[in-house]
Amino acid sequence: MKLLSLRLALLVGATGVLIAVPTVLLLGSRSAANPSSPRHGVAASDQSDVNPFRSHGLPLAQVPTPSATSTAASAPAAATPKPAATTVTHPTAAPTPRPTPRPAPPPPAAGLPNFSHVFVIVMENREYNAVIGDPGAPYINSLARSYGLATNYYGVSHPSLPNYLALTAGSTFGITSDCTGCFVSATNIADQVERSGRSWKAYMQDMPSACYLGSSYAGYAQKHDPFVYFTDIRNNAARCAAHVVPFTQFGADLNSGAVPNFVWITPSMCNDMHDCSTSQGDAWLSSVVPGILGSSAYRNNGVLFITWDEGDSSAGCCGDSYGGHVATVVISPLARNGFRSGVAENHYSLLRTIEDAWRLGHLGSSGCACSAQMREYFRAS
Repeated sequence: MKLLSLRLALLVGATGVLIAVPTVLLLGSRSAANPSSPRHGVAASDQSDVNPFRSHGLPLAQVPTPSATSTAASAPAAATPKPAATTVTHPTAAPTPRPTPRPAPPPPAAGLPNFSHVFVIVMENREYNAVIGDPGAPYINSLARSYGLATNYYGVSHPSLPNYLALTAGSTFGITSDCTGCFVSATNIADQVERSGRSWKAYMQDMPSACYLGSSYAGYAQKHDPFVYFTDIRNNAARCAAHVVPFTQFGADLNSGAVPNFVWITPSMCNDMHDCSTSQGDAWLSSVVPGILGSSAYRNNGVLFITWDEGDSSAGCCGDSYGGHVATVVISPLARNGFRSGVAENHYSLLRTIEDAWRLGHLGSSGCACSAQMREYFRAS
């Protein structure tokens, strides 16, 4: 009986050892399988920054979790491992994919209509007082009296080309001449318009064929055609030919209702007043503008801007502008009738106004706080 009692005690003792060891191991395995970690959510991206895309670290849930099999293998051979299901009571969930941050849209265009169509006509080389109040420009002055007139508006530079680049890309790109081989690799208003899902064309008077790349022909001058200076247009023959076209196409597009959302018009060197008189330019405008104002594209919340590239002086405003004091007329069924603005504005302001109305973002100096948005010309909606 004593021997039997001793064996039973040893058996009980051995059993206790066998039970205790795996129990400790299993408790340790449970601790390894369920590490305490802070909850991890999707961090909000800061989209007000210039570059809204920021890298994020991997979530803690992606750190490998020790397997139940490797834990069981560390126990003594005499121990019978428990089923894996009992060793992992709270399996780690797969991490939820983070959404890809997207750029914040431009701020709302406070006070600006969402124009159906924008028409821009650029005239040449007249100081403000050589047009406004000049008896040789009766039609222009009638428009200025009836619609909006910028009385404190300035060209950006001299000579012509830098002003055309400023109007279409927000910068002169350091160009200070009417060079014909100084092409620019830069985003421009045509790129912005296309990306927004809208259409555009530049109509060039006296251009002999679509996307003509010569420096001049009859009354056409490359220096007054900013679109062929942008390499992403110039070097894409199909795109260039579809969008930079002779002015002879304008009437057909306007009358058929196929006129694009953004229309740029460059008159010939005579009709823009560069080589001919103020009265010649005024007569040309009187033959073209009524057709625009009578079109459905204009009547359905369109806008027409008529401006001059530069004046004769070095007057300027708004930081980096010294292209002379020029007239700019703002014509729209949404405009305030007979309104005159004394706000200091320039070509960057005009570009900004188009960009803000269509929420395109800002190119170059159009995004400067010094480039006033031309919203005062339009009635409050």
